[in-house]
Amino acid sequence: MKAVDIRAMSVDLLGDELAKLKKEQFNLRFQKATGQLEKTSRVKEVRRDIARVKTIARQKAAEAKA
Repeated sequence: MKAVDIRAMSVDLLGDELAKLKKEQFNLRFQKATGQLEKTSRVKEVRRDIARVKTIARQKAAEAKA
């Protein structure tokens, strides 16, 4: 997911996207523990997407305060 796409989302959508990514991260960790994970690079992608969403959500919250 690109930062441009994330910036276009509203704060509510960012929260929904964050929840979806965290659920996917949990499922990936579970698959890794059971040896069923096929695409190991997806773990890194999801972790970085979570960081992007959190960063942009924080920036939008700071803009709303100012």
